[in-house]
Amino acid sequence: MKRFDAVVARHDLSEHPFYVAWRAGKLPREALAVYAGDYAEFIGTIETGWRALGDHEHAAVEREHARLWDRFRDGVGSTVAPPCAEARTLADVAREAFSDPVTALGALYAFEAQQPKTARSKLDGLLQHYELPAGSTAYFRAHADDYGERDGLSRRASALEPADVARAEAACEATCRAMWTALDGVMVASGIACV
Repeated sequence: MKRFDAVVARHDLSEHPFYVAWRAGKLPREALAVYAGDYAEFIGTIETGWRALGDHEHAAVEREHARLWDRFRDGVGSTVAPPCAEARTLADVAREAFSDPVTALGALYAFEAQQPKTARSKLDGLLQHYELPAGSTAYFRAHADDYGERDGLSRRASALEPADVARAEAACEATCRAMWTALDGVMVASGIACV
């Protein structure tokens, strides 16, 4: 849906300094470890969003994807530590949006519309610049260039009533902002400045 795409474009995560540095191989491995640990809670919420839409098949897939994320987290040597405040806020924003089918649609769109491009970028960066154990990149391989979920959510959004479109769009905006801010928090928690 064009309205949602405009929101996503304003918060294009592939332009965030953290992901730019990742692609260029300029992140220390410790920063990847902080990121992997801090984002785990949010990644674990995605199945709830699909369940809110009544799509239990996608929810089951996302549950498996959360396990793939754990393999990435283990592969970069992330320790179990409390996530930065911004990453906790992102997980809270997602959980709140996922409590209602309309806002779940918008919040999922914020994530799923960007996932194929950012997953491709992160996968390429990992393969070119970082040596990881076998299987550690499976999460990114599963999502790279896979626009099916985005397209399905767009079709669902096209069927919404006008008032619901506004609610879903607001949830998309809030989630996009929270994802961007969480990356800011990861940078601070990592003690890096990406330029």
